[in-house]
Amino acid sequence: MAKDYLDITRDISSGLKGLRGTLPKPFQAFSGLAQASLEDGALDKKTKELIALAIGVAVKCDGCIGFHAKALVELGATEAEVAETLAMTVYLGGGPSLMFAGDAWNAFQQFRAAANPA
Repeated sequence: MAKDYLDITRDISSGLKGLRGTLPKPFQAFSGLAQASLEDGALDKKTKELIALAIGVAVKCDGCIGFHAKALVELGATEAEVAETLAMTVYLGGGPSLMFAGDAWNAFQQFRAAANPA
């Protein structure tokens, strides 16, 4: 059975909301780091999110895969861009990355379908 990345990201967001209320300063600092890191520079935001998806696959982080797949849908990433990113991740990470690349592909497709209901 495929993982439901819409549920995974929703559940994580719910947990983080409570934690954020308890520890506002670290969460503000992390948010600032994320915003600064994702600003367009030599690399655009979409390219940075593709890199983040690849890292999420490499470190086997379901939440990372979900949140970055969702961001890529919102940024208009194509299937080809995501597929090539995942191919590079598998090339460098071998079998374990291949397993999570399948999950990342499913996450991208789930968020894509949710963003564009038939």
